[in-house]
Amino acid sequence: MKLDEITISKAIIETYKDKLVGSLDVDVAIVGAGPAGMACGYYLAKRGKKVAIFERKLSVGGGMWGGGIMFNEIVVQEAAKRILDEFGVRTRLYEKDYYTADSIEAVSTICSKTVKSGVTIFNLMSAEDVMIRKNRICGLVLNWTAVEMAKLHVDPISMAARFVVDATGHAAEVARIVERKSGVRLKTKTGKTMGEGSMWAHAAEDAIVKNSKEACPGLYVCGMCANAVFGGPRMGPIFGGMLLSGEKVAKELIERL
Repeated sequence: MKLDEITISKAIIETYKDKLVGSLDVDVAIVGAGPAGMACGYYLAKRGKKVAIFERKLSVGGGMWGGGIMFNEIVVQEAAKRILDEFGVRTRLYEKDYYTADSIEAVSTICSKTVKSGVTIFNLMSAEDVMIRKNRICGLVLNWTAVEMAKLHVDPISMAARFVVDATGHAAEVARIVERKSGVRLKTKTGKTMGEGSMWAHAAEDAIVKNSKEACPGLYVCGMCANAVFGGPRMGPIFGGMLLSGEKVAKELIERL
């Protein structure tokens, strides 16, 4: 068989085009393919919901890849171990209530299972704005991350979603766009993002699940973004709360969908 470069190019362009067009109107659009965003997408797709995740970086996984200080091991607590078990990620008991997992295995396995559940993930794509109708978030405005990085004047495209989930971590990118541009008040004490506090793993793990909820009409937050929006400490390289956060938001959205 003689391979033809033009056929290869056409195959990529046409297949990607179909994938993108098919994701321009979804049940849930998630911004950020870290552990919380992927867990949220996984549980939604398992219940038959149409989900697209948009990740600005080349790789998915957020901060999970690096474990702690680039020691590629993560920790999860007993309450979250069942989620890694469901994904098929191997864990090891360190001591009572502390389990470790290889971060490379965790990210790659969670990503694979999320995609196979039916979620479509687009990397290298950023949400530069939201669509809003009658003070409700109803979609995203998308552009290539490279356009953003190069500060090029290139217009974006838009997509519709019944709900949007901000899973962008510490930056809380979507919530801050809403706060800055839309005039919609967030459901926080100040009506704006509260900001995250310094590290306190025990308090943060409880807070991140509590704070994973609707931040304004049509917009949910999960993962570290939830603590950045509603105010809560960071937790460092323990990832159980991230997974539980994504699962919680998925359950709430399934009820509303």
